[in-house]
Amino acid sequence: PHSRPLVPRPPPAPAAMMRRAAEPLLRSATARCVPRALAAAAPAAPRQAFGTCSAPADEQAGRRSRTWSTGSLALGAGAAAATVWRASENMGVPQCQDSLFASMVEAPADPILKTATDYAADPSPNKVNLGIGAYRTEEGKPYILPAVRDAEVEMLKELGGKQNKEYSSIDGPAELKTLTQSLVFGADSPAFKSGRICSVQALSGTGSLRVCGEFIKAHLPQAKTIYISDPTWGNHFAIFERAGIETATYPYFDSKTLGFDFAGMMKTLKSAPAGSVILLHACAHNPTGVDPSEDQWKQIATVCKERKLIPLMDSAYQGYATGDLDTDAYAIRLFESMGMEFFLCQSFAKNLGLYGERIGMLHIVCSDADKAKKVLSQLKLVIRPMYSNPPIHGAQLVIKILGDAERCNAWKQQLAEMATRIHEVRALLRGGLEKKGTPGKWDHITSQIGMFSYTGLSEPMCERLIKEHHIYLLKSGRISMAGLNKGNMEYMVNAVDEVVRTCGR
Repeated sequence: PHSRPLVPRPPPAPAAMMRRAAEPLLRSATARCVPRALAAAAPAAPRQAFGTCSAPADEQAGRRSRTWSTGSLALGAGAAAATVWRASENMGVPQCQDSLFASMVEAPADPILKTATDYAADPSPNKVNLGIGAYRTEEGKPYILPAVRDAEVEMLKELGGKQNKEYSSIDGPAELKTLTQSLVFGADSPAFKSGRICSVQALSGTGSLRVCGEFIKAHLPQAKTIYISDPTWGNHFAIFERAGIETATYPYFDSKTLGFDFAGMMKTLKSAPAGSVILLHACAHNPTGVDPSEDQWKQIATVCKERKLIPLMDSAYQGYATGDLDTDAYAIRLFESMGMEFFLCQSFAKNLGLYGERIGMLHIVCSDADKAKKVLSQLKLVIRPMYSNPPIHGAQLVIKILGDAERCNAWKQQLAEMATRIHEVRALLRGGLEKKGTPGKWDHITSQIGMFSYTGLSEPMCERLIKEHHIYLLKSGRISMAGLNKGNMEYMVNAVDEVVRTCGR
């Protein structure tokens, strides 16, 4: 059935070379690619010797392609389906129609990011997005802090002079380390003054957590398990499991009181094996908005120290929770003052509004400066093969703001205004529900703090809010308070009232 030899005579030299290179690949790949079922379907079919090809019309028209068939693929006239190899004379690499990704399944969408996608696709004029944790103005718009805008203008003027687009160092600018350490630990911190803090710039909070996880896995064999609050930010488990660290939970939220399960948390910490890592939200716990009191923090720190547990603090909301940077750093400074070695992951996404700049820090408090130096050298070995070095733009913005007294004071005022708006929205939501007589207690809305509120709404209530009222939130009942404002508050109150009465408490 084949009309001419595999290798035309005389062939164009490049084409002949391509074919000779491809033939061994074709023979070896055939056994891998042909489905066994096809081979079994025609066991007695005549087989042709390797070395013939068809001459399709497109080739006769001068196109530079050929369809190659092999003896192991020629299953006879009765075989309706056969695997076909195509070898491009330009590429010289055969490809099988059976995909490398044939067994691939589509992964489920991230619930938080899916909320944003669904919201964007909803044409309703009344839709409200309470899913993504990003600040919005009273008009519902993204907010660029004036301090950030001012820093951007100055950086643009310096571009080509003080500012350039060269690579950063593996661990980020030295000035960034000093400024961020001072911000979170305090300028009077003994660890800060004595050089006991090792710091590296990382890709916001997520990146700093991931670098931390890789470092722990590589260098702290006693840290077999990390204990994470139940509930927590949705990415925490994935980050540490991907790093190869076992995960466990400690109780945190009491669904009956809609408050802090302090007794449950302490019971678990007291039974955790020595060397276990304890992931703590430094302030404005995500997703509950429930924080320990100062006295409770002291008890938590004492248990960690006595039982030789390793604290890992995630600080994403310093200054955003109460509006005061020092107040929100209380837990961090407490642990440092008690002489503990611990990890701190710091993000500037929320408090500087630098979500897309991916700017964060990983700080490790060590027992002395020499150990901090050694730890830094090993952290660099974690970072180098991961992303080599961090982006410079966000780092320079943070330096411009924290390193300029006037601009830094302006930022603190703007940050306080952001926090105040969130406090006001909490009061409006609680007041609106109580005034309407919506079944249940709603005081937890104002006792919680930070960007999020764990509303206590059930999954059916949340689903009804989404489907019937176009209010997008997580089905756990977590809402981002930043998505509410005076313009949509009445609509929100009425919708919550309707779903609570319809679905029942």
